[in-house]
This record gives sequence, structure tokens and C-alpha cells, in this order.
Amino acid sequence: MPRIPLTWLAQHVTLPEGTSALQVATDLSRVGLEEEAIFGAQVTGPLVVGRVLDLVKEPQKNGKTINWCRVDVGPEHNEAQDDPKDPQPGEERPSRGIICGAHNFVEGDLVVVSLPGTVLPGPFEIAARKTYGHVSDGMICSGDELGLGPDPDGEDGIIVLGRGHARGLTGEPGDDAIALLGLGEEVVEINVTPDRGYAFSMRGVAREYAHATGEAFTDPALEVEVPAADGSGVEVRLADETPIDGRPGCTRFVAQEVTGIDPTAHAPRWMQQRLVLAGMRPISLIVDVTNYVMLDLGQPLHAYDAAELVAPVTVRRAHAGEELATLDDKPRALDPEDLVIADAGAGDRAIGIAGVMGGASTEVSAATTDVVLEAASFDPVSVARSARRHRLPSEASKRFERGVDPQLPAIAVTRAAQLLAEHGGGTVSAARTDVGAESAQGAAPIVLEVGAPTRLVGVEYTSAQVREALEKIGCTVEDGPVGDGSAEGSADGGPSFRVAPPSWRPDLRIREDLIEEIARLLGYEQIPSVLPQAPGGAGLTRAQKSRRFAARALAEAGLAEVLSFPFVPESVFDELGYGVDDPRRDAVRLLNPLAGDEPLLRTELLQTLLPVARRNLGRGQESLALFEVDAVSRAGSGPIAPLPAAQRPTDAQLEAVRDAMPVQARHLAAILGGASGPDSWWGSGRPWDWADAIDLAHRAAAAVGARLEVRGREHAPFHPGRCAELRTDGGIVVGYAGELHPKVVKAFDLPARSCALELDLEQVIAAAPAVVAAEPVSTYPLAKEDFAFVVEDSVPASAVEAAIIAGIGDVLESVHLFDVYTGDQAGEGRKSLAFAVRLRSQEGTLSAKEIGAARERCVQAVASAVGGVLRA
Repeated sequence: MPRIPLTWLAQHVTLPEGTSALQVATDLSRVGLEEEAIFGAQVTGPLVVGRVLDLVKEPQKNGKTINWCRVDVGPEHNEAQDDPKDPQPGEERPSRGIICGAHNFVEGDLVVVSLPGTVLPGPFEIAARKTYGHVSDGMICSGDELGLGPDPDGEDGIIVLGRGHARGLTGEPGDDAIALLGLGEEVVEINVTPDRGYAFSMRGVAREYAHATGEAFTDPALEVEVPAADGSGVEVRLADETPIDGRPGCTRFVAQEVTGIDPTAHAPRWMQQRLVLAGMRPISLIVDVTNYVMLDLGQPLHAYDAAELVAPVTVRRAHAGEELATLDDKPRALDPEDLVIADAGAGDRAIGIAGVMGGASTEVSAATTDVVLEAASFDPVSVARSARRHRLPSEASKRFERGVDPQLPAIAVTRAAQLLAEHGGGTVSAARTDVGAESAQGAAPIVLEVGAPTRLVGVEYTSAQVREALEKIGCTVEDGPVGDGSAEGSADGGPSFRVAPPSWRPDLRIREDLIEEIARLLGYEQIPSVLPQAPGGAGLTRAQKSRRFAARALAEAGLAEVLSFPFVPESVFDELGYGVDDPRRDAVRLLNPLAGDEPLLRTELLQTLLPVARRNLGRGQESLALFEVDAVSRAGSGPIAPLPAAQRPTDAQLEAVRDAMPVQARHLAAILGGASGPDSWWGSGRPWDWADAIDLAHRAAAAVGARLEVRGREHAPFHPGRCAELRTDGGIVVGYAGELHPKVVKAFDLPARSCALELDLEQVIAAAPAVVAAEPVSTYPLAKEDFAFVVEDSVPASAVEAAIIAGIGDVLESVHLFDVYTGDQAGEGRKSLAFAVRLRSQEGTLSAKEIGAARERCVQAVASAVGGVLRA
């Protein structure tokens, strides 16, 4: 986020007198540069220049030695101390008594004093206070305390006028130090979108401010006169043999030598101040100059110590296994896709990652006198990939990956060389290297129909307005061909413009980009707000309604809905007892998970619902009745092959991507444990059991209009003998319900014999009829019959129910299992299933003979289908 000091901005564009940071932020927001923050004056209150009159060193019991000082802070601020218990050093003179622990000043020095009422960055309010046996009536300030950072001379302690932060500054006691040190300036921090890299410079922001307000803009790049080069300087070779997507990693490289720089020279105070306000720390003259020019013009620069650089310089891709120690003193294992700057040292060594960070081997130091300045045009994709690969974001990469004006390199190195000569006494070499200058052009011309902005934006723009807006952003606008439906002409047959975008706007590639600029500059507020009208009668889809119906059915049964994160660890598959070859282990692995110990996406809802249940119990819940409706994922057929970015993928490539994408489905899951209701005078609440889990599955299915068939089955994580497989009428397995395995109950600290269910809700919805046929309501009386059939233990109740339905036929209205009995009367290995059967005819009252015939058909059908015998 670039920070814009107002005085720096005013150097390139006219700011009306009295313009505040808030007003600048408001003006910039009208052209799309949103305010991120506004920083007011760093220091407020009485911060003044003071002269040290007397200084007494007083050793303390803690081993420290403090200075008890008399400081003249000017007639307006001096206050004589009359307290006899606090004698002053030296003769009594109008001054303030101040305690200071620094020792880099002496009597007679001019210092910066914050008097009581001053607010320093932090905020830290200064007040008179008693310390070390004296009343300290103010504070003598250091650079860090004023927000100026470490002393540029490397000297610890307070600010002394004429040295360090205050080099070249002087004053008299009582002078305003805020104005003297430039601490009262306001700064606007803005948010820059990825397509507007030019706004990462004072030059770009000033131009945008001129667009917003109509104030006069002076392009700083035009003020730099680039002298003709007297021969080539350092030899540079562009040797990118494996460009990314066919785009060379470097299209222009400018190198300029500056010799004889005074290594003790420092950047001027005004430059250091601007760097601090812009959020950068002053380091040395050479580094400060390169940073200043980058912030001002937008062109990143790099300075090499000429004594350590071995020509020729080569811009190439990294070799396999190559390493580089960057300026942060960290070794980097380079990737063959990294674009590097290399020289002939040690044969062929990398000395920097292009557009990201330079290498330590050619770093400028406190002894550097000769430098080679580099300014280049690097491919944004190459720079962005390297910066992310090495997790090395830098101010340079931030600009290069958004696009830098290809016509700036020669201007930027010239400006930097001039500053080094002016403030460091350096000599600028008449020779200059400029490789690839012929490619420093802007984007290709674009044909724009005059009426296109009006059609797309919905605001009537005249031809003059369109031309004026485009020329304002730096485009060259010429009359284009009359349209004939071809690529060159206007699609509507009307007049058009041929627009050549400026070199600093690489984001302008198609006509819609130009239309966006026209709408932006002519005012977003001109675009009417028209709310689209929703078409009538659409409403929720069948699937959406069905999911809501299923969730409501469980909520009405007393369950609470929860929402869990879909991320799971690999260990969850073993905790749930999945087999080695269980397809549910085929999970999607995330490249950048939120938590390193949960890198997978769940393949079943129970994988994340069980930890939620454990968390609820750990927070005081005594029973469980939770459910969730959400997506699960299964891995696709294989890895997704990289797709080209420059053109539309082929149909085959898109189909391969679709096949490789993870498969997602909506599931419904529930967990039940502990008491199903509160204790009362009747006794403790009945515990949830496997039958409740199966019943809830039936309720959810019935809510969407489907029927489920229940069969016994072994399936993790359920108890082997207490698990039901749930099928649709079509025989498709859609889920499982029953009691959880004791090992799972123990692993998740659940109540004993906890139960669960999980359904593939999409499959259940698909099995339900899209339209439920209306059945006539009979006006004839109901006949009630109950049957109890003894069958083998292995026979599912659903099979008996199906036989009853088939046997009775049309007069059957409903059948319901109401009892299961196993015991001595049923016989070993057998069970008794009792069904309530309701008979009704649509044609008349059923006679005793018709009821008896239906009863006989029922008994015969069950005996024939499953070997069931009517229990006596």
C-alpha cells in the first residue's frame, strides 16, 4: 500500500492551499484509488529546540549514570525552578530541568525537547514527573522516539542539531522543532488494484489526482534529460533461452556507472524525510537514492558495487541446483524457471533474482565508491512466480509484477546518477548500456467504436468526451475506420477511434479496458443505479427445497443443526476404522491448508461432525443430538494439467480438467448420544439408540418424498451387528445408520452406545418423485388387521413388508412394523415381526369375505417370499 506525503505529491501536481489529507483521499477515491489510512502529524504539542546550559552526571545505585541538565527552551517555555529541595546545576538561569540517560551530547549542544503536553508517536504523552530524585520537566528526544528511526550516522542517543537526523539543520532555543524536522506532515495511504501498478509511484498518483481535480500535473519523467550515451558501458547480454509462455523474461536492461562516490556522504535531510514518510528506512546515500527514484517514478533500481561486479552481465534462467545468497543473507535454492542476473565471477555466478532481490556478493557497503546502476523491464509473470516461489515479496517485485513503464529505465538511472553526483560527489560515466531499447513500446493500438461506451455503461457519452477522457490518461487517439463488421471496423457500422495506450498503462489491452477508463474519469457517479428485477415464479429449486425439508424434519425431531469446517487430518480414517482400500480414504489434499495438521477435505460428514460432538461434550453438554447438511469431496481422476494463460483452452483440455476436479456431493449426517430427553419425576430420559438413528433417516427421506429400505450390513464406523444399510426403492445404497463402534465412541469421548446416520442427500432427492400423484380420499370405512410373522433372523423386515404389500394388493392402505420379538416362543435363530395393516377400498365398504381373502393373500405371499409363518 503506497504512502503519499502531501508535500511530495505537491511537487508533481498543484495542491490548493490548505488541502488536507482527507480531501486528497476523497479526490483520489473518485478515480478508483481507495483510501487505506490517513496519517496525521507524527508529533503534536510543544516540541522545541533547546540549548544545553549545564550538565551534571549523577551515578545511580543501579549502575547507570544519568545527566541532570539545565536546558534553555526559549523565553516562551523557560520556567525557573523555585523548589529548594531540587537544586539546579550551575547558576540559576531561565531554563528547564530535565533528566536524560543518553551521553552523546555536551553543554552548548542544540537538542530537541518535548515539553509537557507533547504527544509522541505511540501515542506517548509527555508530562513532568519526578525521577532519580529530580523533577524532569520535559524530555530530550532521540530519533526513534520521534518516529524517525535509527540515526543515519549509526550514533546512539538523542538528536543533536547538525548531526545525524538533524544534519544541516540549526535553530535557536524555542524554535518549533516539528516544522524544523518535518514531523507535521500528513500522509495518505491508498489501496492499489493489481491492474494499476503505475499508482505505486508519486508520478502515477499525481497524474490520477490531476484527473480527479483538473489541477496541473507536471510529469517528473519529462524533467529528466537523458544525455546521449558516449559508447557502451558494462556489457550486458539478454540470454533467456526458456521463456515462460514464449515471453522473454527481460526486454530492456539499462546500466549506468557512477564512480568516485564519497562513502561517508549521506542522503539530504529532505530525501530521508520523504523516505520515512513513505514507510522506508534511510540506510545509505546509494540505497536511499535508488529507493527515492523508485518511489518517485515507479521504476525499481538496483545498485551493484562495481568493484565486485565482473563483466559481462547476463540475464538468464537459473541452472539446475544453482544457489544464491540474497541481500537478506539467506541462501536461496534457485529454480530453473527463475530469471537471474549473472556475471562472470566464479565462471558464471548468479548475483540477483531478476526483479525480486539482489545478491549479497555484489551488495553495496559502507566502503563502496563505484556503483553500476541497473534499471530493467522484466516480465511480470516471471517476477511474480519467483517472488512467490521464494516467499520473497519486495518493493521491486510489487511493481514489476503489475507492470512498469518500459520507457522509464534510462530516465530512472539518469535521475539516480544525477542525485549520486549531486549529493555524493560521484562522476557519471559518459558511457551507458541500453540493451533492448527498441522494444520499449506501449500496448498495441485498439479500435474503439465511438458508441461502444454508451452501449456498455448506459450513459450517453459524446465523441468529444470519449476522446478527451482517453487523451487525459495519456492515450494517442486518432480517427479510425468506419465499421464493416470486421475486426478493424466498428461492429455497428459507426465511426471509431484508433487508440494507442501510453507506455505506463500495460493493462489497457482491449476496448473494454478503455471503456472502463472513460467511465472512471467521467465519473462513476454519472452511472445510474438500476436494480435488476428478479423474474417472477422462479423461487427455490427442487433440490434447495428438499434440503430444507430434510433439515427441518430433523430439527423438529429435537436435533440441533451445526456447521463444521471441512478439513480433516489423515489420522481420522484410522480412528473411524476405514479399511486400507476403503474409497473414503481417497481425499482431496489441499496445497495451502489453513492448518498443517488438517491438509485433507472430508469424504464423509461424520469425519468432522464427531469432533464437533466431542467439543460440545467437553464444554458441558451431557447428551448429543446434532446434525449437519453440507458437502463432502472425493478426489478426481488425477492431477490437473497446467492450462495456457494466453489463449482459451481446448475442449479436450477443459474436459480433462472437469474429470480431474474433485467430486462433491451433499450429505446429511446426525449423531445421537446420551439421554433423548430431560430427567423428570417419571425417571431418567430414555437413551438414544440405533432405532432412533434409523427412524431419523426415514424422517429425512420422507420429508423429501422418498422411501428407504433397511438391511443389515457391516460398515465402518458402525457396530458390526447394529448397522443398517439404507437403500432407495430402486436399490441404490444412499447411506448407513446405527450404533457407532465402541472404539470410535472411545476415540471421540462420546457417551456409551452413541448412534449416528449419514445419507447421500442428493441420491435420496433423486429417488423421490418429481411430482407426487394425488390419491383420492376414500369415504368408506377402514378395516384394521394385525399380523405377526415368525421368520429367520437373517430376513429383513423390509422383505416381509414388501411381501405383504404384494400379497394384499389394491385394498392395502398402509403397513407399519410395530414390534420385533426374539425369545423362546419364537424359536432359536428366529424372530417375530408384528405389522399393523390397514385396508380400505375406493369402491365400497369391504365385506368380511373380502377382508378374509386379503388376509389369506397376505399370509401366502409372506410364506412364499420369505418362509414366514403366521404366529399363533
